[in-house]
Amino acid sequence: MADGEDQCRAGQEPGPDPGEEFEIVDRSQLPGPGELRKAAKPRAAAEGWSAPILTLARRATGNLSASCGTALRAAAGLGGADGGANGAARAASKCQMMEERVNLMHMMKLSIKVLLQSALSLGRSLDADHAPLQQFFVVMEHCLKHGLKVKKSFIGQNKSFFGPLELVEKLCPEASDIATSVRNLPELKTAVGRGRAWLYLALMQKKLADYLKVLIDNKHLLSEFYEPEALMMEEEGMVIVGLLVGLNVLDANLCLKGEDLDSQVGVIDFSLYIKDVQDLDGGKEHERITDVLDQKNYVEELNRHLSCTVGDLQTKIEGLEKTNSKLQEELSAATDRICSLQEEQQQLREQNELIREKSEKSVEITKQDTKVELETYKQTRQGLDEMYNDVWKQLKEEKKARLELEKELELQIGMKTEMEIAMKLLEKDTHEKQDTLVALRQQLEEVKAINLQMFHKVQNAESSLQQKNEAITSFEEKTNQVMSSMKQMEERLQHSERARQGAEERSHKLQQELGGRSSALQQQLSQLHEQCSSLEKELKSEKEQRQALQRELQHEKDTSSLLRAELQQVEGLKKELRELQDEKTELQKVCDEQEQALQEMGLHLSQSKLKMEDIKEVNKALKGHTWLKDDEATHCKQCEKEFSISRRKHHCRNCGHIFCNTCSSNELALPSYPKPVRVCDSCHTLLLQRCSSSTGS
Repeated sequence: MADGEDQCRAGQEPGPDPGEEFEIVDRSQLPGPGELRKAAKPRAAAEGWSAPILTLARRATGNLSASCGTALRAAAGLGGADGGANGAARAASKCQMMEERVNLMHMMKLSIKVLLQSALSLGRSLDADHAPLQQFFVVMEHCLKHGLKVKKSFIGQNKSFFGPLELVEKLCPEASDIATSVRNLPELKTAVGRGRAWLYLALMQKKLADYLKVLIDNKHLLSEFYEPEALMMEEEGMVIVGLLVGLNVLDANLCLKGEDLDSQVGVIDFSLYIKDVQDLDGGKEHERITDVLDQKNYVEELNRHLSCTVGDLQTKIEGLEKTNSKLQEELSAATDRICSLQEEQQQLREQNELIREKSEKSVEITKQDTKVELETYKQTRQGLDEMYNDVWKQLKEEKKARLELEKELELQIGMKTEMEIAMKLLEKDTHEKQDTLVALRQQLEEVKAINLQMFHKVQNAESSLQQKNEAITSFEEKTNQVMSSMKQMEERLQHSERARQGAEERSHKLQQELGGRSSALQQQLSQLHEQCSSLEKELKSEKEQRQALQRELQHEKDTSSLLRAELQQVEGLKKELRELQDEKTELQKVCDEQEQALQEMGLHLSQSKLKMEDIKEVNKALKGHTWLKDDEATHCKQCEKEFSISRRKHHCRNCGHIFCNTCSSNELALPSYPKPVRVCDSCHTLLLQRCSSSTGS
């Protein structure tokens, strides 16, 4: 890059192009070489660091002059060729932007170096009047303005570097204090002044390098404000951020209240960096020529900056002229509107006078009508009072009759409730007796079944007795036979003595067997006697149960006869209830007819009352409500907004107060006006409620 810069400088230094424009400066105003030496000697004696600064200043001035020359050539060459020269123009603009970036980077290095060395000599604390610090801010402003996109508005073109600095507040929340303090300063009215104040505060916080690094790291956000070849979008921006880190050593005490940051002219003063470092014995012509050339380049740079400021001022003047013309047009339109409004006001005044005359006439007519209506009202009121007294007497009589009927109804209702309770009790008794009858029938059926079982048992016992009697007779026959056989045997014994012993033995055996059988038969007979006694006892108990059941049946027959008599009585009570209900329906019909008559009388009374209220309202409207004058009201009574040419005054024909158009846009027919007239919102709602209540009644 250095070789390319030297080549560009070698091609541009021999002489100015015909397209370049320079301002003619008187040589008498320029300092001579002797004066420069005299001024440089004490500086060289005091400062031993001017040699490298001089080389950097020469390089920067050469680059600046070269960039100016190339820009002028590119501007001159654009008028010659249109189609084929576009690529050359773009290449020239890129070369120009690159040279400007390099020059600004070198100037930033110089300004930071000079600032640090001067601060070290002064004790690291700087004020706003320190010249190297002021030049550092000027160079920083040029670096931030490099490659800025122009934003067009109605006033003109705006090119401010405060827009990118506002992004720091979003990216780094620590910078919000700086942004708020800058916006709250009342002295700052332009974006340039706010940007300069932001740089001052960031330097005092010793975070200028950090904030700019955050900006350069987010180049996708900076692309909205800068061109792609701008210094903040290229590598030179990172280099400048690295250089700014060294400023964290300094302590800057800057006061923003008294300074006018909006109107400061940001011009780089190269005199701080142009130092004559010749020795005392050196007086060569070549160094003098270089000094003169440096001074010439400095003057040319000043001239270029002044021409740029003049161009900016001309554009601002053009924008102000345009705004002035627009304001004049608006003034003419406003005057026309004022004239038209004045004419409308005159017309409205004439209309108001006509309306007043008409209203006065209508008021006189209404007064006459009200007099006639008052007379008729008095006459009708007397008749209504008489009617009211008669109706009141009738109402009292009907109330008394109604109270008596209500008492009779209450007595009938009490009787009805008692009858209903008695009916319910009778129904309960009948249900209980029916249940007992069912239970008794079940018991009868069970007793019948038991009787049948006992009868069957008796028959079985009799049959068993017959069988046992037959067995006893058979046993007796057998005993008789045995006795006969014994007699035969005794005869045989007597006849046969030989077989006597055998017969006796056999007879003993037979006797033993007969004795066992007879004892068994006797036991069976005793058992049969016992069973007969038990059966007789059971028969006696069954007979007693039958007798008890017959008694209970007779008692139930008696109770059923009593219940039938009570049922007959209940049927008689039901007939009486029906008759009472018929009487009650007739009495209810009479009560309903009387209530309808009372309702009709109440309707007539309410209508008469409404008529009375309407007449009272008419009287109030004629007597109580005062018609306010236009001069007495300055604000609407409802919304309390001030009247103006656009917000006119309107009287409410009901209450007489003055309202605006929005609060009195309704119209209704009043008793004092045959046609619908203007009424305020509150009167409109009241009148509608009264009309609805009258129609509903």
